[in-house]
Amino acid sequence: MVYARVPLESMRDMSFAERGPGYLDMVRARDQLPGAVSLWLSGDLSFDVAGRRLGPPTLVDVRLALPSNSAFASFADAVGSFSEPRLADDTELYWEQALLDVALKYPGVVDDELFITPGLARLGLRTFTEVGYLADDDELRSFVFVGDPGRVSLAPGGGSVFVTFLLEGFHHVLDGIDHLLFLAALILPIRRLRPLVVIVTAFTVAHSLTLAASVFDLVPSALWFVPMVEMLVAASIVFMALENIVLPGLERRWLIAYGFGLIHGFAFSFALSSTLQLAGDHLGISLLAFNLGIEAAQLLVLVAALVVLRLVLARLPEKPTLIVLSALIAHSGWHWLTDRFAVLQQYSISLPPPGPEALALAGRWLMLVLVAVFVVWLARTLADRAGLKLGDDRRDT
Repeated sequence: MVYARVPLESMRDMSFAERGPGYLDMVRARDQLPGAVSLWLSGDLSFDVAGRRLGPPTLVDVRLALPSNSAFASFADAVGSFSEPRLADDTELYWEQALLDVALKYPGVVDDELFITPGLARLGLRTFTEVGYLADDDELRSFVFVGDPGRVSLAPGGGSVFVTFLLEGFHHVLDGIDHLLFLAALILPIRRLRPLVVIVTAFTVAHSLTLAASVFDLVPSALWFVPMVEMLVAASIVFMALENIVLPGLERRWLIAYGFGLIHGFAFSFALSSTLQLAGDHLGISLLAFNLGIEAAQLLVLVAALVVLRLVLARLPEKPTLIVLSALIAHSGWHWLTDRFAVLQQYSISLPPPGPEALALAGRWLMLVLVAVFVVWLARTLADRAGLKLGDDRRDT
């Protein structure tokens, strides 16, 4: 069974029977409701199991509800609302304020992973779809979609979660121009493979660390935290580009990449948090796959950038070219920095008052700082024992 609630106003191109100053004619409007469900809802809300579509659905019940009705706040209340009396015939309800409650039955056997395709974006210019799925183990899983999310698994298996989040991480990097510019600024002065591997590895370890910390709620949930991180991402671009111009040394670049990687990991977590609902019971798999997708995209971008850079420097003088490229990157980063700082100023940055909440927040931050410092100490120790230098100023000539 599927229980759905939509605003009656979203059923466009339909003229519902009215009486008086725009009230719904409850008697005559009831006869129009099945047609509205068929036209605007049941045909676009589809389910399938392993590619076998369930349906078409049978309309079990359809009724109107007041805007103050909160039955759909929980799954049990939504089910129970269909056994309650309908609105009285003399109810004074403007049609633009009415809610449409629907009970649909989809034929078929759910013997495998269940998918939903909520193609309801056409109900409005911007639609929000909330889905509650009661699994066989009586666990209620909740999803929130903006617009049309396409085909989504309601009980995802480990394999589908891995593929979904691998692609999500890959696309996030390729769609994030600020992250790509940071990577470009990071590698501009590098000509040797070993320092490149060290720097990229440091950046990867750092953003993986803070990404995991965000997933496990070890970071602030304050509204100002997101614009703060976005501003610091822009600052990292400006800093790295200016360093290429003023002090283009590589000896400590791995450590700088590590520090900024911690910030970029928080930014990655904002994208991950919106899709984490699709992970089901596979949080660890989703985190691993998302990281692998990020690394695959970074590797692709870095290889392409190095090839292009070598071709450019083969025809142009190296130092002036690097200065011009770094200046262009710094220019873009500076615009982002000022814009995002203006956004941050709209928020009131405040810490929780002294008490258990503040103590818990301080403990989480201290744990994160200690882990970050430990990773740096471990990298130095292992490099010293292996007789390796983490940084290298030498370049190919």
